Amino acid sequence: MGKEILKVDHVGMKFNLSKERVDTFKDYILKMVKGQLNYDEFWALKDVTFSLEKGDRLGILGVNGAGKSTLLKVIAGVFRPTEGTVTRKGKIVPLLELGAGFEPQYTGAENIYLYGAMLGYSKEFIDERFQEIVQFSGLKKFIDVPVQNYSSGMKSRLGFAIATIVEPEILILDEVLSVGDGRFRKKSEKKIMDMFDKEVTVLFVSHHLEQVQRLCNKAMILEQGQITAFGGIDEVSEIYQKMMDEDVDGVLFGKKKKKRKDLLL
Repeated sequence: MGKEILKVDHVGMKFNLSKERVDTFKDYILKMVKGQLNYDEFWALKDVTFSLEKGDRLGILGVNGAGKSTLLKVIAGVFRPTEGTVTRKGKIVPLLELGAGFEPQYTGAENIYLYGAMLGYSKEFIDERFQEIVQFSGLKKFIDVPVQNYSSGMKSRLGFAIATIVEPEILILDEVLSVGDGRFRKKSEKKIMDMFDKEVTVLFVSHHLEQVQRLCNKAMILEQGQITAFGGIDEVSEIYQKMMDEDVDGVLFGKKKKKRKDLLL
């Protein structure tokens, strides 16, 4: 039996959705004081329980709105769960919204230090790895240009290069292997595969089933915030593929298939 490195125990995440429009903070305060704020409860996650061992690579599958990104943010510590607990062992690096913390007026070089500090890296560490980050990002010609002039792909490439400069015990990936052009995607995937060789535990969200099958040894299907399947990659992939086959237009085994506009694979 391997070493358990992550345990998610009966986790639920509730959001309060406002029933009415509030345009300003002043309106919000006035309505709150008058007791005029009404909310609908929405459970993005409900009773989610699973554990991973060192070296496990879990692919998280599901349609848009299933709760995949919310689950990753709860595990990363961005959200505190409404109920249940998350137990993590070792350093965790979440690659969620790459470059989301960049300051537009600062140059790429300045944002390396800013973003690195947000991820907990010291200035001395960044000094030592600065050239490695720049080289991997492929942005040497633009590193002294303000980030506001970068394309979204350039920001993601820089964010990926900064975040992956360390070797974590747990790595969280939310669609980040689709950033940049084809050449950078291959390079970023190789970087992740190198981490796999060092038994990093990975949680990976992707709409590409083939990519999940290639990179992961386990998989999970989320539907409306609940786990409907969890296990080996082959077994869960087969279940997911059947779900996809039943959710597209056409006729299957004499039955009309159901249309799902929100389905992305």
